[in-house]
This record gives sequence, structure tokens and C-alpha cells, in this order.
Amino acid sequence: QVQLVESGGGVVQAGGSLRLSCAASGSIFSINTMGWFRQAPGKQRELVAVITTGGSTNYAESLKGRFTISRDNAKNTVYLQMNSLKPEDTADYYCRFTYYRLGNEYVYWGQGTQVTVSS
Repeated sequence: QVQLVESGGGVVQAGGSLRLSCAASGSIFSINTMGWFRQAPGKQRELVAVITTGGSTNYAESLKGRFTISRDNAKNTVYLQMNSLKPEDTADYYCRFTYYRLGNEYVYWGQGTQVTVSS
């Protein structure tokens, strides 16, 4: 089992910045992917960004240039730096931890942290 603890959400004015953190603990498989997804009210959960243990990243195209994902493998922690925030970035942000072992995919989700961007 993997436990994920997210932090850093809150209320910010448009144009502001926030930094989200997600720390993983438990049975951590050394080769994994951590990332962030978000879900706005009435919408489906969507990819924000993911990063592998080796540092490869994948971003939602619309967020490139404003959001930056990074990780500290020694701390099993992933970060999301969000700049130039817009009201449409308002959503619950969820951390996801994924690894593959013996042909099986294992996916764990955090409880979510709320981000509200006021206009």
C-alpha cells in the first residue's frame, strides 16, 4: 500500500502562485510515476502533469509554461508549482502514484487538495 499526503492548496487571486506538495509513504517501488490531476465541479478529472522517477515529464498542453512539476526522489515527494493562476484553474487537485510490477499497474490517489482562484 502507498499513502499520499497532499498539501499546499488554498485561495489565491488571479495572477498569483501556489505550490502543491504530495508525499508518498508505504511500499514505495523505486521506479514509479507521480503526478497531478484536477477535477473542477461538474467536470471530469483531467491530467495536469506527471513525472517519472527519471525526471521525464508530461503536461497538459494548455498548462505548459504556467505549471511546473518536479520531484525529490529521496523524499518520495512531488511538487507542482502553479504560476499566473486563472479562475479556470479552480479545482480539486489530486496526487497520483503509479508503478508497474510483474505486468500489473498499481495506482494510488491522494485525498485531494482544493485550489480556488478568485478573479
